[in-house]
Amino acid sequence: MLENYDEDAEPKGFFYYLNSMRHNHSIAIFIDGGFFLKQYRKIFPGATAHSPEEVAKNLYTIALRHVAKDELLYRIFYYDSLPLSKKVHNPITKKCIDFSKSEQARFRLEFFEELKKKRKLALRLGTIKDSSNWVIKPEKTKQLLNKEIEIADLTENDIIYEMRQKGIDMKIGVDITSLALKEFVGKMVLISGDSDFVPASKLARREGVDFVLDPMWNHIDKNLFEHIDGLRSICSNPRRKTIV
Repeated sequence: MLENYDEDAEPKGFFYYLNSMRHNHSIAIFIDGGFFLKQYRKIFPGATAHSPEEVAKNLYTIALRHVAKDELLYRIFYYDSLPLSKKVHNPITKKCIDFSKSEQARFRLEFFEELKKKRKLALRLGTIKDSSNWVIKPEKTKQLLNKEIEIADLTENDIIYEMRQKGIDMKIGVDITSLALKEFVGKMVLISGDSDFVPASKLARREGVDFVLDPMWNHIDKNLFEHIDGLRSICSNPRRKTIV
């Protein structure tokens, strides 16, 4: 398990005093929420049973472990989307599905409330792009093309409602760019696993920012190394049995 930190203690070490530090000792941490929660389930044993409060506490601890004792935490930025809150009908069973009452929606909303309580953490929320389309899961599509099954064999669990996050990558890019140009921080840590951050990281590095990527042990393309200053996964490696 992760070591817990006293959030109510005098914030020396992690936060330090703003007036006693130069901006180049400050660090900002950017967390891609969708990616974090996906990797979290792979890394923590029994993660699916963790409460929103427990997940928020572990996220905060992981973020703080990126901050050295002589560094000032400028802020933790967490990016995610509000859950979809519409009703749709499953085309196979004709059942009405209320996304606002789903377990995932309930968890997300409670999780956001827990994050709001954390010191120096900013919540950046985007929206869900609703395509109004149902799609067949890839494995079932492959079976259909191979004529192993027919359309009539599909069940309600073989299709998913297509939805995507909207505006998250742009918000991350804008915040990275803004902090770099204003010289508010000397170091940035991005917890993410895709390459959409490359344009922003290039700009930040040109402005003299030390840019570190934490992919939470997720594999990244080797070409990304030329766009970052360091690669560091703080949490425990899911490929090992030992837990931090």
